[in-house]
Amino acid sequence: MKKLIVASLLLVFSSSLFAQCPYRYGATEDDSLKCLEQMTNFQMFYKAKNYKDSYEAWQYIVNQCPCAWDGVYTNAQTMFQNLIKAETDSAKREHYIDTLLYSYDVRNTYFPEKFSKGYCLGFKAYNILQYRGKKMSTVEEYTALLDMFTESVEMEKEKTQPAIWDKYFQLAEVMTKATKDTTYVIEAYGRATDYLDVSINNALVQYEKQVDNLDTLTAQLNAGQIDRMSYDKQTKSMISDTARQMKLVVNYRKTLAKIEKSVTPYASCEVLEEVYSKKLETSKDDISAINKMVMTMAKGGCLSSPIFKEALEILHNANPNRTSAYWMGNLSFKAYAKAHESSELDAAISYFQEAIRLSETNEQKADANYMLALMYQTKRSYSESRSAAYAALKYQPNMGKAYILIGDLYASGCNDEIPLSYAWAAADKYAKAAAVDPSCANTANEHRAKLRYPSKDELFKRGLSSGSSYHVGGWIQENTTVR
Repeated sequence: MKKLIVASLLLVFSSSLFAQCPYRYGATEDDSLKCLEQMTNFQMFYKAKNYKDSYEAWQYIVNQCPCAWDGVYTNAQTMFQNLIKAETDSAKREHYIDTLLYSYDVRNTYFPEKFSKGYCLGFKAYNILQYRGKKMSTVEEYTALLDMFTESVEMEKEKTQPAIWDKYFQLAEVMTKATKDTTYVIEAYGRATDYLDVSINNALVQYEKQVDNLDTLTAQLNAGQIDRMSYDKQTKSMISDTARQMKLVVNYRKTLAKIEKSVTPYASCEVLEEVYSKKLETSKDDISAINKMVMTMAKGGCLSSPIFKEALEILHNANPNRTSAYWMGNLSFKAYAKAHESSELDAAISYFQEAIRLSETNEQKADANYMLALMYQTKRSYSESRSAAYAALKYQPNMGKAYILIGDLYASGCNDEIPLSYAWAAADKYAKAAAVDPSCANTANEHRAKLRYPSKDELFKRGLSSGSSYHVGGWIQENTTVR
């Protein structure tokens, strides 16, 4: 019976074995029972927020059976935060901090698939800054800690957690203020703009994938291809995953916005040009470094900088991607606006088409299609512009500015039986823009207020009155309402 109990408990806490622990739960049956007992105690006390007693069980597990269960490390941060906060004895408090840091030293050893080296290093640095940062007094101490953060970020890249980004950038700011050297902040910002965009993109891809899966599953249920029980079981998991992915998107975006706000005093275009002009000379073969330059300068609005243009061209020629194609399109359009060379406008159209092909998320596809619509509008290719605007709306139905653009296209006119009848179709699009996107309602209403409609005499001649249905001809071909 005793062996059966042990076997059952082992199934509850099942996980992979590692070479560091020849005996996962202990060398003997009694050791295994003791370990499993302490695991149960830890969970019970932890859930009850009795952190002192959960710590006693934690110590036993980590010392006697460290490979038994990864949850003992997952929950360590919260447990130690509460113990440290409640402890009034300075010596005991320091002991808790030391033990928390130790937990990050060993968790990759025992559970490498769950806790990567970069993750552990980042959170060790996080806690050093959190609990011992105020005691640091030398630039050397701060430099060593910043190096830990940097190493962690470069190991984790887009997987770096928002909390690590926050502390990393705080420390970079401290170093910049202490040394009067903006390089610390700019390099940290470069990593943030490079990796956080990828983090956001990856989370959005997973979110959209699960949304599509949910739609497919619902269609299968409606077609009788799966039963309700199976549907409910699968959708529960999918809904949980979509919520988790969207939470990641929100957290990463908040983190990036906070960093962008903090970097403003340090990263003017003049400063970025000074820093990157020197770096560009020695980094032309380092595409990762070039990408950081491009992203940082683009986020800073430094599109007119020759350094930005040179770095972007290097990046796009070496490793074309959605972002590089998008910004190449912007540069070509700026060149067209300055010299009115039709070849530059054609180049911009080509780059935005490339950006659409290389886009991964609906948000990216909508944005690139909208820019393409603007290019065609500039070229006076109104039908193509409208098609691109509708393509943007396919991926982002509440993109009010796309409806405004279509309204502007209609307001440009067409050959129809009634002069100015196109204004009715334009008014419809402006109204739609305000309805789907309240943030652009004022702009839509301003455009709508400038419209001129057919005169009462024109309406009388054709037997029309306000509220009548009407079909606008020409290239527009829209059903609308007489105003």
